[in-house]
Amino acid sequence: MPIINRISEFQTDMTQWRQHLHSIPELGFDLHKTAEFVAAKLREFGVDELHEGIAQTGMVAIINGQSDGPTIGLRADMDALPIVENGDHAHKSTHAGKMHACGHDGHTTMLLGAARYLAETRNFSGRVALIFQPAEEGGGGGQVMCQEGMMDRFNITQVYGIHNAPNSPQGQFELNSGALLAAADTFTINITGSGGHGAQPEDTKDPLIAGVSLVQALQTISSRNLGGLDRAVISVGEFVSGTANNIVPDTAYICGTVRTFDKDIQAKIAQRMAAICQGIAATFDVGVDLDYEYGYPPTINHPANAELAAAVARSVVGEAAVDADTKPILPAEDFAYMLEERPGAYLFLGQGDGAPVHHPDYDFNDDIAPIGASFFVKMVETAQPRG
Repeated sequence: MPIINRISEFQTDMTQWRQHLHSIPELGFDLHKTAEFVAAKLREFGVDELHEGIAQTGMVAIINGQSDGPTIGLRADMDALPIVENGDHAHKSTHAGKMHACGHDGHTTMLLGAARYLAETRNFSGRVALIFQPAEEGGGGGQVMCQEGMMDRFNITQVYGIHNAPNSPQGQFELNSGALLAAADTFTINITGSGGHGAQPEDTKDPLIAGVSLVQALQTISSRNLGGLDRAVISVGEFVSGTANNIVPDTAYICGTVRTFDKDIQAKIAQRMAAICQGIAATFDVGVDLDYEYGYPPTINHPANAELAAAVARSVVGEAAVDADTKPILPAEDFAYMLEERPGAYLFLGQGDGAPVHHPDYDFNDDIAPIGASFFVKMVETAQPRG
């Protein structure tokens, strides 16, 4: 791969960093060992400023260029997942029940590699803000960093991030100029009836039967309330009710996820879900309590920034290895909060064949780390050229 020669020279170092991080996975905001390692490396590289303790264990490092100018943000996530690792490699997790099953150890390594090169060369104007974020996996660490004023505090004008992509060709960049990942909402529904003997259901108010009808009715939102081009998924993942074969239960519990790319569609689904719950309550004479929780918003690339990112990616891996019109996918990503505050783009970087993310056999492909680091560097040097 045509990566930056200097980054290629310290690829072995990057592999060692990544495998060390892989061996010490931590969850959510509790990333003390991880943050300590990252901060030590950044000081070793000679960053100009290091601001720690943002969103508890997040940090922003500043590298100054050779002249005045704006500040570009580059982001990596650092947290792991509560998964027991299957692998038997030398860098296997040493923290029981935790593993880097999504490649955040690799994302952090790519940004550290870029930090080392940028601190050595400073072949750009303005400043670079290196964003190391906790709690991407459900904790909303990116949102917390934004809520704590990161964008304004460091005068960040645009922001970019990368996620590895298992089973995409190794070294291929994938992005688009709009919605790349979905919003992820969660709904929980508690149904309260009046139980009794299974042989005398006429004396009960059956929450289980109400729940069955409710689950079926929820599926009509996509098929009857939305158009064929309105991309949305409504999935029930839990339905819990009853304790014995001859007892009509008192309660039922339903939980699921909603994935959308458009805020108007998202709002329409929430409204229809509330109306369906009210209708089921009236139909079956039971109590129905809906809790609709808005999660990560959709990750929406800004067209001009996506175009620039695609051009930079082509300069690193070549025209044929960049898909600038990739289809959106339904997982979610809290980099979305940063793109709501500042223009920018998010990209996938293929890591070749292997286990998918969030799988106990997953491991980051160390061969793509220099590619990601080279992209980050070229992004800075292209967006903010020296002089």
